[in-house]
Amino acid sequence: MNMETQLDPMKDDLPLMANTSYMLVKHYVLDLDVDFKSKVIEGSIVLFLETGSQYRQTSIAGKECCQSQFDETCKMRVSEPCHVPLKDVSTCLSKREYSDFAVSGKEEETTFDENSNHSNSEQASGISSSKDCSDTENHVNKDFLLVLDCCDLSVLKVEEVDVAAVSGTEKFTRSAKLTDASKELENLRNLIVHELVTLPADRWKEQLHYFTHCSQAPGCGELLFSTGTWSLEIRKSGIRTPADFPHAIRIWYKTKPEGRSVTWTTDQSGRPCVYTMGSPINNRALFPCQEPPIALSTWQASVRAASGFVVLMSGENSAEPVQLQEGMLSWYYYVSMPMPASTFTIAVGCWQEVKQQSFKQTAAETNTEFFLPSSQTDFRWHEEICGHVEYPCRFQNPAARLQAVIPYRVFAPWCLMETCEEYLLQLIPQCLSAAYATLGTHPFSRLDVLIVPSNFSSLGMASPHIIFLSQSVLPGGSHLCGTRLCHEIAHAWFGLAIGARDWTEEWISEGFATFLEDVFWARAQQLSHDEIKGQQELKALLRWRRLRDEVQNSEEELQVLRPKKESTGELSESGASVVKYGLKAEKIFMQVHYLKGYFLLRSLARTIGDASYLASLRKFVIKFHGQLVLSQDFLSMLLEDIPQQKKAGLTVESIFQNWLDTSGIPKPLLEEGETWKDCQLVQQVSGEVAKWIQTNRRIRKSSKKKMKQDEVVFQQLLPDQLVLLLESLLEEKTLCPRILQCLERTYQLREQDAEYLKSTQSVRILLVKKFHKPTRLGPL
Repeated sequence: MNMETQLDPMKDDLPLMANTSYMLVKHYVLDLDVDFKSKVIEGSIVLFLETGSQYRQTSIAGKECCQSQFDETCKMRVSEPCHVPLKDVSTCLSKREYSDFAVSGKEEETTFDENSNHSNSEQASGISSSKDCSDTENHVNKDFLLVLDCCDLSVLKVEEVDVAAVSGTEKFTRSAKLTDASKELENLRNLIVHELVTLPADRWKEQLHYFTHCSQAPGCGELLFSTGTWSLEIRKSGIRTPADFPHAIRIWYKTKPEGRSVTWTTDQSGRPCVYTMGSPINNRALFPCQEPPIALSTWQASVRAASGFVVLMSGENSAEPVQLQEGMLSWYYYVSMPMPASTFTIAVGCWQEVKQQSFKQTAAETNTEFFLPSSQTDFRWHEEICGHVEYPCRFQNPAARLQAVIPYRVFAPWCLMETCEEYLLQLIPQCLSAAYATLGTHPFSRLDVLIVPSNFSSLGMASPHIIFLSQSVLPGGSHLCGTRLCHEIAHAWFGLAIGARDWTEEWISEGFATFLEDVFWARAQQLSHDEIKGQQELKALLRWRRLRDEVQNSEEELQVLRPKKESTGELSESGASVVKYGLKAEKIFMQVHYLKGYFLLRSLARTIGDASYLASLRKFVIKFHGQLVLSQDFLSMLLEDIPQQKKAGLTVESIFQNWLDTSGIPKPLLEEGETWKDCQLVQQVSGEVAKWIQTNRRIRKSSKKKMKQDEVVFQQLLPDQLVLLLESLLEEKTLCPRILQCLERTYQLREQDAEYLKSTQSVRILLVKKFHKPTRLGPL
């Protein structure tokens, strides 16, 4: 049965089609041009591949295994034309071939030539017909098929890369004991790629040098390809196993303006820009890739754009533009830490770097000393050998281990420069230092923060070396800006350096970041113990209210943090899998993974004790950085580390049952729900709510009389207190329309940030529904 045709893109699972068990991408080299007129990114990507674990483990039987996998894939796949425009075909065809196709006006029956290249019809359509799999000729059915995740792309050509033509690569084969069979040029190319991708970490610069030159090597034969709804499938005629398949291939392609991985828009100053979306389909509409988390790879990218545009990426170097010709700049980035392809991020726009006055910079840096660890015992686990694949790891670098504040930059549209300088730029070193004091070594060597356009759909998004922040966090002072910054910084450890082995376990990333944002922000503010407790209990109450509302207004199946339960982390034989409910539209806007994950971690911290709990988090980071984990990896280590918790009845199974595998509000949380009302900050809000209700009654009784300013004195509230007050008033059934005007004057609601504007807008919507007329405040 065809997998792709059975999927409803509005409500079903997101397929991860790449057959990673048979072939793994170890390195990508992107060479791209950004064209704002056509809203297209086009160019080439070179993939350096290695045979996957499933094939290597099966030895001789592996060939049969590969064959069965290929046969199964053939049954599942869809041959869907990608409709490459006729004008693009000329880049792939000779003049005569192009002319022949143009004259015929239709696709001929698919045929293959002796050199394993596309026939005219295949090149023109950009796809091989369904006969790729159903061909009656026996040899076609035995060809190995490389499957990549791909969507919303126009693939123009796929070719093998002749890495053996690169000067210097011969040294990678000198020590190899070549048999007569392996001396064949094709096997020699694969041997070079194998030696290159397995170079030790201390030779990463040399490795990057050869990746660059090998990616520029000439092609040595086109490969057959076809595209389905979610995949790009490539084969070479006569190649039966992954070991014999070309290990360096180049794909020529272009994105589509409507592609779901990129957003073409204008910034707040009206200038054109483009950035990657944290969408459910991740980066497969930006470049053909392997999307499963298990496919860890490094990458490098050269991106060209018109002068005046700045190219930012999730690269570990701070790129400096190189002028290629008049009006055109090139930007080059790379990473040496293997990461899932979904973490690749790009933003191109007329961004301005926000720079601070020297005296402000000095003041910010002096505060970082407060956050240096008081004892090196927190870092005793650094002496252990890392458990990840080999790469230049900062956790093993003595200088990096003592770096409380990594180098950082801020970029924004011109019109937001002043606001960013006033608030954001000063918060970054404080938040970085607080994160370092909590978890230790920063996993990444630098940080860019970009204020993205106003159509950005969330408050922030973290990628390696770069954070996207919404402009909504800037108004109203430092509170929301600081907490959101802390949340995204926390993702450097949980979500990026440590990733979920199954994307359905989003709580491993979002729950940890939500919990740690409170810890980081409290340290960044240098609060006392009582202040920290009060703020965190107030925050817990607000989150509990959001979780309660979400549980009441969403499908039960979307409230489960481990929807695949005992099957979590399992893959098919080929390595393909699905993201459960990954294409459900409403899931994108849900916060259940943030909230239930946060409350689970908060519950564990309260049971174990904050100091012991944070020490366990640091140990977890040291043990699992650079790796992919499942929920049980964290929970098992935590419970083993603190064996006395067995007396409390805490087990991995009980936590699964109470927190992760069921819908609704977890039972332990229901018991805790009333305790926050005793918090002093919450009681203060209750007093203010009572004043507003009394004021509301007075206004309703005498609507013609204006209330005197001195009749009621309202207290100043903390930002989170103001949110709770507005939400509490929203629940009142007899709220008068005029009360909103009083609220706005008292708390200057227009000057507040996104959280409070959202609450105010909710109040207004309720008033309009109740009284069928808008207030006179105008748009917020």
